[in-house]
Amino acid sequence: MALSATSARAAVKADINVTPLIDVMLVLLIIFMIVTPIIAKGFQATIPRSANPENRPEGPDEIRLGIDQDGKFFLDLGAGPKLISEAELPDRLASLYASRTMDKILFLKADQNLDFARVQQAIEIARRAGVRVVGAITEQKQSLTRKKEAS
Repeated sequence: MALSATSARAAVKADINVTPLIDVMLVLLIIFMIVTPIIAKGFQATIPRSANPENRPEGPDEIRLGIDQDGKFFLDLGAGPKLISEAELPDRLASLYASRTMDKILFLKADQNLDFARVQQAIEIARRAGVRVVGAITEQKQSLTRKKEAS
């Protein structure tokens, strides 16, 4: 009988201790509740909406890069836009911005029907050439009162 008494005390309990499992699951739940909205949010940009009330004339020392509806580049240094090949553009921009110390601004004007990948490609070429700020040139929106006055 002594044998049966010691075997009863040494019996292995077959229940699973779920307390550590619940603790781990709660920590993971909290982490996913915090991290998931941040990951899902991603990059968001608010596009400015304006009727461009002030018309600002272009300066003579500004460098403007234009992209037409066919994706061809035009460089305007104040004497009017001139066609420039895609192969020449990086070297030409690099030479223009190498001599500038203060303002390394490029004004970009692209056709509205142009694929954005082409615009992005132009911005990347400009960044590699030393441009620090890229400004967009847009057409001025006309309000209904301006349209009536023009008629």
